[in-house]
Amino acid sequence: MMSWPFAQSVLVGGIIAIASFFSGHRDIASFLKTFEPPREGEKGKEKKRSGKSVYIIKFWLRLALIAVILLFFIKSGKADVIGLLLGLSTVVFAIILTTLSVAGRYFLSRKG
Repeated sequence: MMSWPFAQSVLVGGIIAIASFFSGHRDIASFLKTFEPPREGEKGKEKKRSGKSVYIIKFWLRLALIAVILLFFIKSGKADVIGLLLGLSTVVFAIILTTLSVAGRYFLSRKG
């Protein structure tokens, strides 16, 4: 129904959002592992401090990379801004739909 550049923009925005989501998930999982009790021979406090700083650095680098990619697509004129925003929102839509689905199954399956 829409133009080809709009469709490409939605696709690019979706790919960026999903890649950022999975990268963030991996970073959070590794960050949470720093709170596990240290094994024999490891130092706990240094592990926590380095885990936090690495997570923060990776977060800002990921955000800067997304900004550079979006700037490239917008400045090149190959992307529709509304399409990019729609594509970037795909993760939000997926989370909302998943939440509604799980909540619906929970409330419909309750007995009594």
